[in-house]
Amino acid sequence: MVYSHHSHSGQFCAHAKDTLEDIVLAAISKGFQSFALTEHIPRPLVDFYPEEQEHHTEESLSKLFDDFTAEAARLKDLYSSKIRLFVGFESEWIRPSTVDIIRGLLAKYAFDFFLGSVHHVHTIPIDFDKTFYEKAREKAGGTDERLFEDYFDSQYEMLQALRPPVIGHFDLIRLFSDAPNANFEGLKGVWERIQRNLEYIASYDGILELNSSALRKGLAQPYPCLPICQLFLKRGGRFTISDDSHGVEQVGTNYSRLLEFIRNAGIQRIHYADGSALRSNSRFPNASFSSIAVCDLAQHPFWIR
Repeated sequence: MVYSHHSHSGQFCAHAKDTLEDIVLAAISKGFQSFALTEHIPRPLVDFYPEEQEHHTEESLSKLFDDFTAEAARLKDLYSSKIRLFVGFESEWIRPSTVDIIRGLLAKYAFDFFLGSVHHVHTIPIDFDKTFYEKAREKAGGTDERLFEDYFDSQYEMLQALRPPVIGHFDLIRLFSDAPNANFEGLKGVWERIQRNLEYIASYDGILELNSSALRKGLAQPYPCLPICQLFLKRGGRFTISDDSHGVEQVGTNYSRLLEFIRNAGIQRIHYADGSALRSNSRFPNASFSSIAVCDLAQHPFWIR
């Protein structure tokens, strides 16, 4: 079986490529059993990314998200005999007012689930490029350690406010740091925050995303890194998998390496969105999560080709 719970298209995301339908067709051609469509939420003008500033207003970005939900619903129905599509979104957590945007979207649409993630610290993007990362680091106090602490504090606020069903790229903050493969070694305050956040996720049965995009971006391990995965396992935590694709060519990218990492981490089961499973979350009645043994997951031709 092959799944992804996190994806973007150039049709609805300025830093991605290809249409949403092209992304879906790519997933079908590669044998995916299910695939989640999770574009970014609309944001106020002050929080636009550089590539959005020339082409959008707040109104047009909101309309673009409306168009996404309509197109996603159309594709979900059109290709229902070939793949199980789930419609959700990837949240942002930028400033206190962000929670109002997210709650408004949850009230307006019947999403299958959503990803809770953090891309900003002190309102500055930390995964857009190195320049923005350094600006955020300076505002945090000038060191990676202080920025990491602030990132996980912001993530904790997001977790408490939203209790997201799936937590996206938990340790994204590693990407542009000076030592992105150091696994937070020797950073006592950072590690304490990681433990706190993982305990909270486990307390409400949230699912941690194993995100292969870190591998295509040059990191040695996916998000989250091995020590975080092993700690979450000790807390009884659940995991799912995502490619975080931003175009056709990235659908399923580095999944063989992701599977190797999963085995090395000692993860025995992978959870996946399942429209036919017993509903366990009243907030999202259209989807629940089932699980599959990693040894069974690996039998699908996609993983062994």
